[in-house]
Amino acid sequence: MDHSRQQESAKVSGELAARLGPIVAEAVAGAGFDLDALDVQQAGRRKLVKVVVDAEDGVGLDEVAEVSRAVSAKLDRHEDLIAGAYTLEVTSPGVDRPLTRPRHWRRSRYRLVRINPVEGAGFVGRVGHAGQDAARVLVEGEIRDVRYRDVAKAVIEIEFKQPPTEDLKLLDEDAAATKEDPR
Repeated sequence: MDHSRQQESAKVSGELAARLGPIVAEAVAGAGFDLDALDVQQAGRRKLVKVVVDAEDGVGLDEVAEVSRAVSAKLDRHEDLIAGAYTLEVTSPGVDRPLTRPRHWRRSRYRLVRINPVEGAGFVGRVGHAGQDAARVLVEGEIRDVRYRDVAKAVIEIEFKQPPTEDLKLLDEDAAATKEDPR
């Protein structure tokens, strides 16, 4: 496929994703989950509709199947928008998903996260209390505020052992103090 056809295909896919967004979001919310991402791509003669869902306590395989049925039923009722055959793929976010929203940070409590700020050197810290505008992060024994708008990219670091008990205790104490004195 030449470059101009690729651009046109991407534009059409983006427009279709924008039209399908509210429909898919309604089906996902109706099943009790959050729509994390929606992508539509042309895959030969079919369209691939990829839906990424998340929940406060994560998403299991049975729940993915439940959401898939709900989204499929909704899309079938709006087949005029897709105009042709499609394949639906419903999944949960992988551990390599960047933390881009406050809820991602809340769901990453106690997890080790690699943070690349907009300015300055990157660092690794353990997520504590996450508010609407910033998260409290334990970095080398000290807790600091990390404002979301100052983060270029943040991703979870894979750990193969339990977090140190002292770190969790510091984060819990800080969260309790933060709730008493919100900053």
